[in-house]
Amino acid sequence: MKLDELIEHLDYKDLINFKNVEISGISYNSKTTKKGDIFVCLTGEYTDGHEYAKDAVANGAAALFVEHGVDVDKKIPQVVVSDTRHKIADIADRFYSSPSRGINLIGITGTNGKTTVTHLVQKIFEQNGQKCALIGTLGYKLSSNGEYRDAKHTTPQAPELQATLRMIKDVEKIDNVVMEVSSHALDQNRVGGCCFNGAVLTNLTQDHLDYHITMDNYFEAKALLFRHLEEGSFAVINADDNYAQRFESVVPEGVKTLTYGVKKSADVMAKDINFSLNGAEFKLVYENNEYPVNLHMNGMFSVYNVLAAVTCAIAMGIDLKVALKALENVKGVAGRFEVVAKKPLVIVDYAHTPDGLENVLNSAREITPKDGKLICLFGCGGDRDATKRPKMGAIAERIADKIVITSDNPRSEDPQQIITDIIAGLKSVNPDKVTVEPDRGHAIALLKNIADNNDVVVIAGKGHEDYQILKDRTIHFDDREEARKVFEGSVI
Repeated sequence: MKLDELIEHLDYKDLINFKNVEISGISYNSKTTKKGDIFVCLTGEYTDGHEYAKDAVANGAAALFVEHGVDVDKKIPQVVVSDTRHKIADIADRFYSSPSRGINLIGITGTNGKTTVTHLVQKIFEQNGQKCALIGTLGYKLSSNGEYRDAKHTTPQAPELQATLRMIKDVEKIDNVVMEVSSHALDQNRVGGCCFNGAVLTNLTQDHLDYHITMDNYFEAKALLFRHLEEGSFAVINADDNYAQRFESVVPEGVKTLTYGVKKSADVMAKDINFSLNGAEFKLVYENNEYPVNLHMNGMFSVYNVLAAVTCAIAMGIDLKVALKALENVKGVAGRFEVVAKKPLVIVDYAHTPDGLENVLNSAREITPKDGKLICLFGCGGDRDATKRPKMGAIAERIADKIVITSDNPRSEDPQQIITDIIAGLKSVNPDKVTVEPDRGHAIALLKNIADNNDVVVIAGKGHEDYQILKDRTIHFDDREEARKVFEGSVI
């Protein structure tokens, strides 16, 4: 693609040394820049891509995408824009010829449940005889039985995302894509240029305030997905969420809106909900008809996730009975309420927010025997929103019979300081109820002495992750592996 074609509809400020060179790719890392790329000088929290422009040119960059002119070879054209981090999406969409306009793209956003709901929607498509690709936290995959291909973020950076969508459409011949859309991706315009046929809200509770600062900012970031829906598309919203009405208010005219819920009146509802060791069962109510649902998945959050996926299916015109059949066969998602041992019952879950932890512990309490204890092991990540630490401590103390406080991904922070922040939310540090062990591996090993066979243990925070981010390195660490070692006699 020629440079003038790439920037034809772009709102740029200036052109420096303009030459209509051929552009063969988009890069934003000078180390991986190839001959013919346009190098985008991204400005971030820790680095400024403008400082690497010369390196990119040395590696073959044919043009530069900048916020201000840089001192490089005068033969290299520079396109000056106000914000490269936002505008990179525009040129990525243009370079890959707007792939999202040729597919049925569904965006799932919310604090908790995004991963599970995307998997459930993918299953529904396949039960309906349609191919569906998935893009999310664990990477992307082209079918529910396929292997994940790695992704660096919940939502990839714009060039990778657009390239992936183009590959899914042209190479794999798949016309449906369901994608997790994070608040960071929306705020940073990583999904800029994407035309979503539908948007689903799971919930909005405290998380990422280290980045968004306030809940209003967090809401506004999530709301972008709904504000940009085009006429003829649909929005699915959790009626029970505290922000439901605000989300409904930003949906444009001409967009079909459906709600789901358990507590408040909604288009799709669940009632008569029961939990057992085998899973959850309830009656789904839609248009005055009731449908029995029996899930292998457990917990109230699973009920909400299923309602979200089913409502999405209804919005797309997929038969409700087909959708329910697909979901009743789902065993669960890796690291989401995943049972790894039976005696005691050991559950590994990704819950790393106050709301997520509360939901998981309440669900675990539902299946804890009357003569058994509920035990929770958790920590909080470093270099992230510190205000949620005491809240999570208070939640664990209130719901669980015993708690083990440990490290999550401490990153650059002192693990002991993070633990101190968590303990600040406790009413007391009674050693009969509270155990503190900063080393997560040692903490999980301690469960052998703390838990009896009829107890339920929740190991929360990391879920599917198979690594631990420390101050100076990242090590291999998987909660599921560690738990299986400790309780090897009763592993599932």
